[in-house]
Amino acid sequence: MQHTPRHRIVVLGAGYAGAVAAGRLARRLRREDAALTLVNAEPHFVERVRTHQLAVGQDLRARPLDEMFANTGVDVRIARVTGVDVDRKAVLVTGPDGAGELAYDTLVYALGSAWDPQDVPGVVEHAHEIAGGRGALRLRERLAGLEAGRSVVVVGGGLTGLEAASEIAEARPDLDVSLTARGGLGDWLSPKGRRHLRKVFAALGVTAYENTAVTEVAADHVVTADGTAVPADVTVWTTGFAVHPLAKATGLDVSDTGRIVVDATMRSVSHPDVYAVGDAALAAGPGGKPLRMSCASGVPTAWQAADAIAARLTGGKLPKVTPRYFNQCISLGRGQGLIQYVTADDRAVGAALTGRLAALYKELVCKSAAWGVANPTLGIPTRRRPVTAPAPEPAPTL
Repeated sequence: MQHTPRHRIVVLGAGYAGAVAAGRLARRLRREDAALTLVNAEPHFVERVRTHQLAVGQDLRARPLDEMFANTGVDVRIARVTGVDVDRKAVLVTGPDGAGELAYDTLVYALGSAWDPQDVPGVVEHAHEIAGGRGALRLRERLAGLEAGRSVVVVGGGLTGLEAASEIAEARPDLDVSLTARGGLGDWLSPKGRRHLRKVFAALGVTAYENTAVTEVAADHVVTADGTAVPADVTVWTTGFAVHPLAKATGLDVSDTGRIVVDATMRSVSHPDVYAVGDAALAAGPGGKPLRMSCASGVPTAWQAADAIAARLTGGKLPKVTPRYFNQCISLGRGQGLIQYVTADDRAVGAALTGRLAALYKELVCKSAAWGVANPTLGIPTRRRPVTAPAPEPAPTL
């Protein structure tokens, strides 16, 4: 009897989206039919939504990927992705065992994003970032050595900036903490949400520079668009995220920001054997509005992609649920929080949960997300279906 080769699925990146996609595929497909490989540059899963906590000295639970995916059928490969050849269906990697390549039949691209210096002079040289674990640890070391009375400026008034400024001010009340925002403080929130945010900032002693753009970062200050120099012994840059530049070099159809353009099932519009999830994907939400870069977008896109891949391989029904939003969860230190309820396309409504209860809510959300990643083959779906799609053609060789 002729042996049918297993369908090779390679997942690039083990952040929230990549790890969830790999785990969900392991629950959907039989091991004898599908070979699942998860590639990540670091050996541990990093709770990105908690990097502001890591930066102020709090310890996060270690989550080794090899332990998380033990006995799941997912082969974890610790390596850095250096290229993707979409014509040959091969991923180029380098790691402890040297350089090599991984052939795939289906690729899930989940390399995510990093901080975006936005070509502002001095940012790369002088600013800190908390978009990843390494950056958060560098900031942690810098803050630990900072004397009382020194100044910290958080640049960026989005969710990451609000959480970073609050966390630093609460953990280090002896520092002069401020935040710069291009618009009004929390101007996208409901009136109730804005009032609570201002109340917490006032209690923590955080100074907000509103309608202020930073045009230069120096070693001990930042310069705003009107030429004002704001003292900053430490600058934390949180103005947004930029996707990994690798996607632009692959030949995949990408947006002007480098995000991979996908259809409703998270499949590349130019290469049907490639799926993109999380921050790397330009995916449409309700009303065709692009999903924002966030854990709230990443996990649903991972579910969508995994279910679509499994459906196409096993003859099942394609998922038809459009990812949507329910709320924005903001931690404002350990004792305060803000849950802003939103429309399906992420616009604030009047209702908001505030205070200690909101902090507990946010903590529950973070723990639930981490639990889902750390227990990749638990939960639904659990029925593994046989692969019925035709056997893939062997990948061409060099």
